[in-house]
Amino acid sequence: MSWLANLSKTYDDHAKVVGQFEMKKNGKEYALIPISHTTQTAHIEVHLNGKGDIVNAKVVEKNDGSTIIPCTEASASRTSAPVPYPLFDKLSYVAGDYTQFCGEVKGTPYQDYVNQLKDWCESPCSHTKVQSVLHYVSKGTLIADLVDRGILHKDSQGRLLEKWIAGPGEQEGEKPKIFNVIAADQSGAFVRFAVDIPGEPESRLWRDASVQEAFIQFYEMSLQDTDICFVTGEQLPVADKHASRIRHSGDKSKLISANDSSGFTYRGRFRTSRDAAVVSYEASQKGHNALKWLIDRQGTTIDGKVFLVWGSTSLDMPEPQEDTFSLWDEDDEEAFPGGDTTHKEFALQIRKAIGGYRYDGEYNSKHEVTLMTLDAATPGRMSIMYYRNLDQNEYLDRILAWHESCYWLHRYRKNKNDKPVSFIGTPATKDIAFAAYGPRASDKVVKELMERMLPCIIDERPIPLDIVRSSIHRASNPVGMENWEWEKTLSITCALVNKKEGYGVSLNTEATDRSYLFGRMLAIADVLERSALGKEEKRATNAIRYMNAFAQRPGRTWSIIQSNLQPYQARMGTGARYYNTLLDEVGAKLELEDFTDKPLTGLYLLGFYSQRNDLYTSKKDKEAAAALDKDDENQLNEQGDN
Repeated sequence: MSWLANLSKTYDDHAKVVGQFEMKKNGKEYALIPISHTTQTAHIEVHLNGKGDIVNAKVVEKNDGSTIIPCTEASASRTSAPVPYPLFDKLSYVAGDYTQFCGEVKGTPYQDYVNQLKDWCESPCSHTKVQSVLHYVSKGTLIADLVDRGILHKDSQGRLLEKWIAGPGEQEGEKPKIFNVIAADQSGAFVRFAVDIPGEPESRLWRDASVQEAFIQFYEMSLQDTDICFVTGEQLPVADKHASRIRHSGDKSKLISANDSSGFTYRGRFRTSRDAAVVSYEASQKGHNALKWLIDRQGTTIDGKVFLVWGSTSLDMPEPQEDTFSLWDEDDEEAFPGGDTTHKEFALQIRKAIGGYRYDGEYNSKHEVTLMTLDAATPGRMSIMYYRNLDQNEYLDRILAWHESCYWLHRYRKNKNDKPVSFIGTPATKDIAFAAYGPRASDKVVKELMERMLPCIIDERPIPLDIVRSSIHRASNPVGMENWEWEKTLSITCALVNKKEGYGVSLNTEATDRSYLFGRMLAIADVLERSALGKEEKRATNAIRYMNAFAQRPGRTWSIIQSNLQPYQARMGTGARYYNTLLDEVGAKLELEDFTDKPLTGLYLLGFYSQRNDLYTSKKDKEAAAALDKDDENQLNEQGDN
């Protein structure tokens, strides 16, 4: 239960923001939910006065639909059984005239809702605004009032329309608002209430802290069954049912579930669920609500699988699945080392970026980082696929080691102005998936690869060979891809290969590895032919066309490439002298026994990329990078001493 204890502590550490809404990048709101509460998407908002009379009503916009609602254990876990929420709910629960407009329903949901609300209002924890809601819903005229105000729409027989069909003279734009925000028919609309009382600062009950606290106190009075909580070690009221809707408002999967009370009971291991574990209501509520909040705030979701990382003191931590570009401030142009940047300059930038997460004024305090991956195999069961709790400095050291080892020069990212940016760094694990399996790889394939990469980053394990080999194979087939896609695949593959080889982006003129040298020769042939063709000619060069065959049979294929290169050497005349000389120098480094058809390793891609990048980099840029190298080395040494 360490994960639940960790989440409960996170809830307590951030109790000051409970009930406060924040905004996502997509415009949707989220909040750290109080205990005994959950969230639902509301479709209709009804405003009442203090006497319980309806004043106004409106359709809630999609981005404003997230609503904190009181809930009991039974209602939070309801499926097909009619169990009402205490305050806000669907029309079938809160509308006394539901059967008149929608037909018969299973059980007595409206009466159960009114009775439960009445119990709250008659308790010592009653609230005047809740009493106003009770007074109004007891009239049983909600749907009729909403129809009169044009919020809901009925057909010629007086029933609510199941779907909207535009008439002959009506335009598509005239579609009623309710049909734009609800996926099902109108009868499934969720209603929330606001009570407008002069002098009261907050009319929205779902944001009124006093209403939330009143329900928490009321519900705690009903929790009488206590036991030793496995999370806190204290004698507390026990939770028999646990929260769902963890990943989103429609998620029915649970992390903790114990309903195997018939048949092969608990797989023959226990008589009751409490023989396995006992979790208190408070610990369950705090832990699950903190998890929902963290997922909304900073989780990454791929095909239902959630990747989450947070710190014990500072929630924001560098995420292992993100690339190096995400570590830097886009407003700082100097933060994106590119071109012929040396490894020392790149390492200095990375250490500065990671260093910003290390210290917050409590140098000697104990900081921890938690990583969690969640996924659901079935609609009702969710599991923790990966869980690690590390010391913060240890975690940041491993993130730093990952970014300093699995890196290359990339040109596929764009800045906030949508302009291409060159940066040296580690690719995102999602991009690694597309490099290995193509841009049409399913979300299932992508999320599985992202999970497989976590131990490589956090535990510093080698990258699985099948991922590297698949990437090398795709990078060796440029003809089958658009140029931008191949360039992206090539740079990502170079990063994966460089993780093991450690050559770096800068051209290594002293390297004698057979594959690296053959890669350099292929790059020289490519640049030579491209220079002869000119800017107006966009077709692939012979080096690119034969790249796949060259990787498999370099000796035989190089003879073909070299013979096809002769017309372009003749066209360039003396302009080809530099390239010819360079080819001779690189070829001279190959031993006679190396010039065979033995397949090349992925190292040839590093030689190809580095040589081509070196030929396209101006002499001025190379001199500037060399001038910075010594200063960067001194700064790195100073950081190492500290």
